[in-house]
Amino acid sequence: MKKNYMILLLLILAWPLYYLYQHQLGAISFLVLAMIFLFSAMKELKMLKKEKKPDDTPPKRENIK
Repeated sequence: MKKNYMILLLLILAWPLYYLYQHQLGAISFLVLAMIFLFSAMKELKMLKKEKKPDDTPPKRENIK
């Protein structure tokens, strides 16, 4: 996820999360933020694994007897 989208998403969610925090429901807002960062971390890991995965692997040789 791009950083700009992440910042925009957090700004949009700021008011509802603050509302929950004011009404002693901070655990819910913490859970929502944790899920957002979990999903973004999973996307980053997928991208890193895709980069590390070698695309041009030579086929294995067969032993002919």
